[in-house]
Order: sequence, then C-alpha cells, then structure tokens
Amino acid sequence: MPDLLQQLHETTSFIQSRYSPTPEVGIVLGSGLGNFAQEIKVEVEIEYDKIPHFPVSTVEGHHGKLIFGELGGKKVVVMAGRFHFYEGYGPDQVVYPIRVMKQLGIQTLLLSNAAGGVGTGFKVGDIMIITDHISFNIVNPLLGKNIAELGPRFPDMSEPYSKVLIQKARQIASGLHIKLVEGIYFGVTGPTFETRAEYKLIHRLGGDAVGMSTVQEVIVAVHMGLPVFAVSVITDIGIREEDNVITHEEVLQAAKEAEPKLTALFKQLVAEL
Repeated sequence: MPDLLQQLHETTSFIQSRYSPTPEVGIVLGSGLGNFAQEIKVEVEIEYDKIPHFPVSTVEGHHGKLIFGELGGKKVVVMAGRFHFYEGYGPDQVVYPIRVMKQLGIQTLLLSNAAGGVGTGFKVGDIMIITDHISFNIVNPLLGKNIAELGPRFPDMSEPYSKVLIQKARQIASGLHIKLVEGIYFGVTGPTFETRAEYKLIHRLGGDAVGMSTVQEVIVAVHMGLPVFAVSVITDIGIREEDNVITHEEVLQAAKEAEPKLTALFKQLVAEL
C-alpha cells in the first residue's frame, strides 16, 4: 500500500497551491443536502477528480467537489458529496477526505446524513442530533498498522460526538425555533435498504436511526482528535405496518425539504464556534 502520509502530503500540497487560507471547520454534506453550499461565500471550488489520491463520488445527490470559503465569519471547507463503502471504496478511501481536512488545519468537523428512522415517534423530515453510534456492522477504517502521526493505536470512543457541540446546537435550535430530536445512529454498509426484520432488530439493539455513512468518518476524526457534531435528516420511517417500499428519490426529496432548517442550524453553529 502506498505510504499514506506521503499521499496526504501530496494531496494537501496540491490543495494549498489552489487555496492558501487555513479552514477552521470541515463540513460533510449528506444525500440531498448539496444546496447548503449556496450559503457559503465561495472562494475556491475543486472537483474531486482534479485532486491527487481523491476518490470520485458516484451517487446521485452527491456533487463531488471541495468548496472553500466563508460561513458565519469562519473559513470552512465543505465536502459536497462523500464516499461510501457500498460504492466499492475501501474504508481507507472513504475516510481519506477527513484526514485531508485535518491536515489542512480544521479544528471541528460537522457531518450530516440522510437516515432511516427506527426510533418511536420519529417523523419524516425530523433532524436528529447523533448522540452516539453503533458501528458493529461496518468495517473499522483503523484496521491494519496504526500510523502514530495520525493518532493512537486504541482511540477512546466514549464520546465520539462532542457534548459541548451538542449542547450548543440545542441552544441554537431553541433560539431559531427548530425542533430537534436526538438518538443513536446505527451504521450499516448498504446499498440495500433494510428489511422489516432488520429494522426491528436495529431498534431492539438500541438504534434510533440507520444509515450507510458517517460512522467510519467519525472513527477517523476521533482518532485524530477532532471534535465532531453530526445530524441525521430522517428521510424515511423503517418500522411501519403499511407499504414499506423506500426509494432513493424519496430520500432525496425528504432531505431537500429539511435542508433550510439544517442550513440555519449549521450556519449559526459555525458562527459560534
């Protein structure tokens, strides 16, 4: 395997040749949330396929570019489109951009995703603060030789999502009159949506929402000492008695409808960091 530190150096050197300021906050946009970028005072955009060692996003609803600019008075770098294990990428490729953003200098990571609701009382369009996750069903991106320059061999995962950021988000949402729910995110590989039996099992195991992203990114962020805040937009309800057919188009539409609230929350959160 090529030397990861050398790859990261080549990637960050290329990006810094195109954009020299140091971003303070990294943001990853999930399915259907790409219009969030319109709130950014964009300074530079770099397509993924132009960046050395970057994978290329292949999923509808994921644009595939890094956006650099200003949001809430802070310099930010935004991933408009993320990479997924189900696309055929290895875990190391899925998390590569998170490592790059850390190397570029970010101090906080904000993540969003579209997820299926399995918690009782959830509705389509709810925004769920992720307070914890269950990762047994995904491949851990830290498998293999540890690179001490990036983080410790056995990172502590007792607080993968920053309690300080969660409390700040609660206060902001209250001031903006945005209703938030909270819960545990259950990570799966996808690309299939879950069966009825799987939804019920996930709920019994403690999951409130289920999705195909985020967990590997969070593990690597914690490994590198980055504080993380993450939310799921509940785009479908898994446990229901009626017709249970779910389409990706419906997921994108539900995310689009929730996007203004999520945008307002993230914008104010960045401003108050």
